[in-house]
Amino acid sequence: MKRMQAPGLLTEAGAVQLAETVRSRGGQLVFTNGVFDLLHPGHVRYLREARALGDALIVGLNSDSSVRAIKGPARPVIPEQERAEVISALAFVDGLVIFNEETPHALIKRLQPDILVKGADWALNAIVGRDIVEARGGKVLCMEFFPGFSTTELIKSICKDMKGS
Repeated sequence: MKRMQAPGLLTEAGAVQLAETVRSRGGQLVFTNGVFDLLHPGHVRYLREARALGDALIVGLNSDSSVRAIKGPARPVIPEQERAEVISALAFVDGLVIFNEETPHALIKRLQPDILVKGADWALNAIVGRDIVEARGGKVLCMEFFPGFSTTELIKSICKDMKGS
C-alpha cells in the first residue's frame, strides 16, 4: 500500500515562506505544537480555537524520536507521517511541520509567529518560544482544556479494557 503524503505537510523552509506570506498580507500567524497522538475531540477543538485567533495556523508536530525522548519508548502510538496526515487534513490547519528536537524553539525562531498558543497545562513562563514571540510584540496564550479528553488517559483506558477482556 502506498503511503500518502500529508497535504499540508511543509518543510521548515515552506513554513517560513507561508509565515512571510501571511504577514506580507497584513495577517497574523498563529503557531502551536504538540504530539497529537490518537487525535480526539479535545485536540480538534483546541486547534480550531487556535486558528480563530489569527489568519493562519501552523502546527509543529513532534517527530517520533522527539516523542520517545519526551514520553518514553512506548510512544507515540501513531507514527509521525500518519499523525501529520490526520492533523493537516483539518480545514483549519494551514500548514504542519515535523520537528525532531525536544522543543520547537528553533522552529519558532524561524517562523516568528504573532501568536503562540499552548494548552493550560503549561505555565505561561514555561512556554517554549515565549521569549521570541513577546520580543517582537506578539502574544502568548494558554488555552483551557476540554474536560474528559486526554491521550494518556485514553491509552490507559484501552490497556485496562484489553487486560480485562
